Amino acid sequence: MHSNDTICAVSTPPGVGGIAIIRVSGPMTFEYCDRYFSKNIEAQDANTIIFGEWREGKRVIDEVLISKFIGPASFTGEDVVEISVHGSRYIQAETLRTLIEAGCRSAGPGEFTQRAFLNNKMDLSQAEAVADLIATESLTAHRLAMQQMKGTFSSEINDLRQQLIDFASLIELELDFSEEDVEFADRDQFRTLINLILKRVNELSESFKLGNVLKNGVPVAIIGAPNSGKSTLLNALLKEQRAIVSDIPGTTRDAIEDTVNLGGVTFRFIDTAGLRVTEDIIENKGIDIAKKKAADASIILKIMDASQELMEAEGRLFGNYFDSVDWEDDERTVTIYNKIDQVQEQQIPDDVIGISALKETGLSNLKEKLIDMVDLGTRSSGDVIISNARHYEVLSKVGQALNDVNTGLDQGLSGDLMAIDIRKALHYLGELTGAITTEDLLGNIFSRFCIGK
Repeated sequence: MHSNDTICAVSTPPGVGGIAIIRVSGPMTFEYCDRYFSKNIEAQDANTIIFGEWREGKRVIDEVLISKFIGPASFTGEDVVEISVHGSRYIQAETLRTLIEAGCRSAGPGEFTQRAFLNNKMDLSQAEAVADLIATESLTAHRLAMQQMKGTFSSEINDLRQQLIDFASLIELELDFSEEDVEFADRDQFRTLINLILKRVNELSESFKLGNVLKNGVPVAIIGAPNSGKSTLLNALLKEQRAIVSDIPGTTRDAIEDTVNLGGVTFRFIDTAGLRVTEDIIENKGIDIAKKKAADASIILKIMDASQELMEAEGRLFGNYFDSVDWEDDERTVTIYNKIDQVQEQQIPDDVIGISALKETGLSNLKEKLIDMVDLGTRSSGDVIISNARHYEVLSKVGQALNDVNTGLDQGLSGDLMAIDIRKALHYLGELTGAITTEDLLGNIFSRFCIGK
């Protein structure tokens, strides 16, 4: 990729629709487009939309709308044209062909957003948020992406980095006067600062647990004996026949997954094989998968048949298969008595959710419980929650470097040795926002974007 090229790509999803948008960005944007557009784009005002024809010689390819942006007041910071054509695949291909013949280069994945970053229109974490925003499928994921794209996370990281730079400069100054054995940086104040920054870094790292599930969907494993109603519950939650329901035990052999949006949160429900002792090799593999899904899930729905001997079934079933789980105290677990239409109401304990998956009764209580378990109410709208795995990994490196600085303070290390760990922490903080980058880092990040963004 060369930032002095003029690039083009379709920015709308592939397929046929009412319109498609072709984006062009770079120093020759207006000149290349003027070769085919029926009006002079160069002569038009910035931030205007112009109607005309896209022509190749006398042949009219389409009637189009041209949106004109003059750099640096554009998404990429360069001269940009967005061509709105009719959604025909043929028209899109022909328009792109003419642009490439004029001198444009086909844009690579994420290249428009990468140029926005390189031209200081946004920092690296904001650029990553663009991809997250495009992929959002729930209210909470949208809020997280918008928060990051507006620079909330970047602002906090920049503030932490600046505080560390201010003190680190005093440490570096000491190195210039090493022969005179003077200290410009008060070690007690420095320790206090390091601990404050470390505390915030750890809080941000901890928020990844929540941010990750909100971004990708909260995994909810439905666990129980055969014929306890797991598949019926999944179908009731999805409002479609996603899983096969049968009176024959062992029908579900593999994990069946699908998502539902509840209260702005995406939940990923996982129906699993029924837990029982069986000689069936395939069914036993399904049971092993069920155990793994339960171990990895953020929430476990422990579903039991209310028409059976509950206490006996619970002890035998869940105790045998999940020795490592304390079913009474595990905060992930929601105990559900299914088929409550077959028992008297007083048989349902207060700490258990009673439902009839078949008749779809009691599901509203279950949904409210699931939303409450995500714990959104304990965080204010201004709290920074990270959902990007790269940010989590880099923050872990920042925390390790800061811990090393603390160790150096405890051991009374000289400023030149401590400066090494301080520079590491500053380097990693810079990586988060793009103040420090490498070609490999940028290539890895933007290669995950769709073409045209």
